[in-house]
Amino acid sequence: MKYHLIDNKLFIKNRKNFTAKMKPSSLAVFNSNDIYPISADSTMPFEQHRDIFYLSGVDQEESILVLFPDCPKEKHREILFLKETNEHIAVWEGEKLTKEAAYKTSGIKTVYWLKDMEKVMFELMTQCDTVYINTNEHYRASVETETREDRFTKWLKDEYPAHAVAKSNPILQRLRSVKDKIELDLIQQACDITEKGFRRVLGFVKPGVWEYEIEAEFMHE
Repeated sequence: MKYHLIDNKLFIKNRKNFTAKMKPSSLAVFNSNDIYPISADSTMPFEQHRDIFYLSGVDQEESILVLFPDCPKEKHREILFLKETNEHIAVWEGEKLTKEAAYKTSGIKTVYWLKDMEKVMFELMTQCDTVYINTNEHYRASVETETREDRFTKWLKDEYPAHAVAKSNPILQRLRSVKDKIELDLIQQACDITEKGFRRVLGFVKPGVWEYEIEAEFMHE
C-alpha cells in the first residue's frame, strides 16, 4: 500500500530519547526482520521490525541500525547498514533505499552497504564497553523461529565475548508507550482512512456481493 514519507524529525527525536537512556561507552544494534519463506521460491510479504522502524523509519529487509552516542568519530554515532542496490536489483527485486534516500527517510547521514558491516563493527567494538541487544521480552511472546536479531546477537557474542551486554527492550517499552504528536497525527490519519473504508463498504454490501469485491472497495477507498 502506498504511504507518504514520514517526517524524519520523529525518528531523530526517538533516537535522541533512546540514546539519552544508554550507559556511557555503549552502543546499541537493531536489525530488520527476515523475509520468511512459504515454499519453493515463495515468501510472505515483508513486515518490518517495529523497533528499527521506530528509530529510523527504514522499512526494508537486511537493514541494521547502530547507535553509539559516545563514539570518538562523530560520523559513527548513528549508522545505517543497508543492502546494496543497483539498477539490476531495482528491476528484479524492486526499488531499494539508496544512501541518499536512507538519509532523507531517517535523518542518518552515515550509511554503509551491508558488506562493510563486520569491518565497521570491529572498529566500533574496540571503542565501547557495553552492547545493547534487542530481544523480544513481551510477556505473551512465544517465538520458535530464530530471528535475524537472534542470529546477529549470537554472532556478536561469539565475536566479542568480553563486552558487557545490556537490553534495549526496557528503554523502548517506556519510550514507545508515550506517543509524539507526529505519531498521534499519523494514527488519526489511519483512523480516518479506516472510517471512510467502512462507510464505503456499508453502502456497497448486499446479497450476491462476494468478499473479494468488498475487499476491492475497501482497498480502493
